Amino acid sequence: MRNKSKCPKIYTIGPLHEHLKARLADTNRTLSDRSSNSFREVDRSCISWLDKQPKGSVVYVSFGSIAVLPREKLMEFWFGLVNSGKRFLWVLRPENVPRNDGECDGVPTELVEGTKERGYIVDWAPQEDVLSHEAISGFLTHSGWNSTLESVTARVPMICWPCFGDQQLNSRFVEEVWKLGLDMKDVCDRRVVEQMVNDLMVEKREEILKSAAEFAKLAKGSVNVGGSSYCNLDCLIEDIRMMNKNC
Repeated sequence: MRNKSKCPKIYTIGPLHEHLKARLADTNRTLSDRSSNSFREVDRSCISWLDKQPKGSVVYVSFGSIAVLPREKLMEFWFGLVNSGKRFLWVLRPENVPRNDGECDGVPTELVEGTKERGYIVDWAPQEDVLSHEAISGFLTHSGWNSTLESVTARVPMICWPCFGDQQLNSRFVEEVWKLGLDMKDVCDRRVVEQMVNDLMVEKREEILKSAAEFAKLAKGSVNVGGSSYCNLDCLIEDIRMMNKNC
């Protein structure tokens, strides 16, 4: 239970990245004026690659900045993505890649060739820019809260593969409550990955997109003037000011 003496108020102010856009829209500054908030060096070559892909043809894959995939799970995802026949952009951090002297170690030829034909792999990507790109059709995610909110506001359907913490709850809400995607839960099988990619991008796409459009509208409305998140952030700022005055 919340200790009211230590935490008397709760401020619901997300999605934070949309606040930045909304607030800057009222000034002469733009997003390009800010430095990256990523603690990893981003590889923007993936944006050039996306520019060359057809609209709505790419599934974006990222499991966040912490989770490390064992080799067997990495291979199951890789086979599933290649076997789906769909284009994919995969954030595959160096610590997750089996390498030997800088080269892929023991990766089957069909995966290497399939990735050359339809895929693109980077160490880290500018995720907000990727999700807002018109070539992106879906997001295979670990269901971290930041990634979930970024996907919601970008109107991108999700395939959820939660790892730990709040991710299990987030992924359940994505499928069962919000109807914004599919939940793989703890399953890691190439056939399931292949099927879910095709379901998200083809078979179930239209019904999921309807919910995605509604939630994106609500999320963006909340950070505009008069929106619940906009007002709550102003309240937080004002309360901090008052605390400083009383010190």
